Amino acid sequence: MKRACLWGMTVLLAMTGQAGAVDLEHYLRRDTFTDIKISPTGAFYAATIPMEDRTGLAIMRREDGKLIGSFVPPKNNHANDFDWVNDQRVLIGLAEKFGSLDEPQPTGELFGINADGGRGELLIGYRVQNRGLGTRIQPKKVEAVAAFMIDALPDQDRRVLVKVMPFSADPFTSAERLDVNSGQRTTVARAPVQRADFVADGKGEVRFADGAASDNVNKLYYRDGAGAAWKMINDQGVSQRIERALGFSEDGRLAYLLVEQPSGPDTIVSWNPATDERRELLRDAVVDPARVIYRRGTSIPIGALYLGDTPRTRFFDETSADARLQRSLEQAFGGQAVFITSSSRDGRLAMVQVWSGSNPGDFYVFDTQAKKADLVVSRSQWVDPDTAAVVQPIALKARDGMPLHGFVTRPRGSEGKRLPMVVMPHGGPFFVYDDGAYDMESQLLAAAGYAVLQVNYRGSSNFGRAHANAGSREWGGAMQDDLTDATRWAVAEGIADGAKICMYGASYGGYAALMGVAKEPSLYACAAGYVGVYDLPIMYTTGDIQRRGSGETYLREWVGDRTTLAAVSPVNLAERIKVPVFLAAGGEDERAPILHTRRMEAALKKAGVPVETLYYPTEGHGFYTDPHRREYYTKLLAFLSNSLGGQTATVSTPAQP
Repeated sequence: MKRACLWGMTVLLAMTGQAGAVDLEHYLRRDTFTDIKISPTGAFYAATIPMEDRTGLAIMRREDGKLIGSFVPPKNNHANDFDWVNDQRVLIGLAEKFGSLDEPQPTGELFGINADGGRGELLIGYRVQNRGLGTRIQPKKVEAVAAFMIDALPDQDRRVLVKVMPFSADPFTSAERLDVNSGQRTTVARAPVQRADFVADGKGEVRFADGAASDNVNKLYYRDGAGAAWKMINDQGVSQRIERALGFSEDGRLAYLLVEQPSGPDTIVSWNPATDERRELLRDAVVDPARVIYRRGTSIPIGALYLGDTPRTRFFDETSADARLQRSLEQAFGGQAVFITSSSRDGRLAMVQVWSGSNPGDFYVFDTQAKKADLVVSRSQWVDPDTAAVVQPIALKARDGMPLHGFVTRPRGSEGKRLPMVVMPHGGPFFVYDDGAYDMESQLLAAAGYAVLQVNYRGSSNFGRAHANAGSREWGGAMQDDLTDATRWAVAEGIADGAKICMYGASYGGYAALMGVAKEPSLYACAAGYVGVYDLPIMYTTGDIQRRGSGETYLREWVGDRTTLAAVSPVNLAERIKVPVFLAAGGEDERAPILHTRRMEAALKKAGVPVETLYYPTEGHGFYTDPHRREYYTKLLAFLSNSLGGQTATVSTPAQP
């Protein structure tokens, strides 16, 4: 099926440069959109549109694809999530991030906009203002709070359920009904625990609350209905596991919980509040549930998507109509991941996302009655999955026997043996994982002739709490050893040329790259760190992590004791590094302040290590602007080529739309 852009735009690249070099513009172009959802009647689409330093929202008619409304936030602000409340009103959750690699930090602001672009108004959040002089009634409260969607309340045309939290350290939250036209709010429940999330039943009644104080010990509470007392049903401090509610069965008699296990992946269980009986419904042998599958047009959980070596789905009832529909879609899009992201309220029309390691993603509308799928839009219509690099799952064991999983991306058409290789650890390092989906950097590096190794070292999520906890306070220790072991495995398997391996990463990945060449100076030929952290003790005094109420607990429990971190900081190990290094950072980076990189550069120069640097005072945690991104990846490819012999970048100019 032909892949095309919804708006029918064709982009042509004006290219010059030597044959065989990498065309950066092919990889640095932003996706046409990020997410897309169908309206309750199926008459409209809403889609988030990534721009240079913000993310907007576009609203289109399904019938002809015509743009009828849009929302563009200020610089560094992003339409992070959105929901159709009814066919004429969309609720947008805003976020900020200062850098392309930064995790969006939700601001707790909810913005309402009509499908035609009219009546755009901030309904709740710290920037809400009164409607001006001359009015006695002010439906919107002007206060320093953050709000997040809980439930769209399908049976209420203009009200949704939101959680509201004041701006304070580890606050108590409340659940409130929000009028999406006026901004008026009514409190329906108050949480019994700090930093709580809520889950409602099919009637919109808040029934669960789970949260944690600054000690980060999670507690789950349940109540029988509105006005009933909260009862704690799980205390992580006692059970040593976290439990979170997912929703209720159609008849409301059973609740579904996501439950951590002492070892192995998380499970989904049913829980009967009347009898306290629990029954395991889903457990994968390797990975956690990545997304919950809901019955079309409802908030009833019916299954889960798992992102392991290959994406797979499982259902509570494999004989159900939803399960049969899923299997038919998977067969139609053979080998690719398939997930229904939204649907019309009657369940007839389903928005289906399809993706793979070679395909950034296509969205189709599937008519469940006509049994017909129509392509809506491709995230990156210029990417041809048939010519993109091949992504393959891998599995190995670390030196202590811990199973490790990851992916190798190889250049399309290569034999895949004894290639120069880039080891690319993900950032985070915790609560993040590599899932084998299309990755721009991996594809770019493969186009330059490299095999790219990504491994979910201990500390990564998706493989159960024990696997994540095994990375606690192991910066420079067992987490680093996992990367070393995976690198040596790739050499032993004949994937990598043992004399041509570099390590490259961003944020924590930058830290791991510099620690890699410090701990294993004979294993790697070079290292590159992008917006990395290299002087761990100063994480307690600089950056945005320690500013949060629970941030110091996180640093202490997950990174390590401040007094011991100097010994595993690359800035103090520069004399062990014997290979060239490339460093890049932004002056406005709050997650990994530029001070880390400047200190690392100074230490390397003092030790006589060849070091190249690239700084942009106006960039944050990852570079936003197109000229800066272009220069960064041009320099990165040139740096890697000097050590590994891969291709460099063409000198390209982006075409005008």
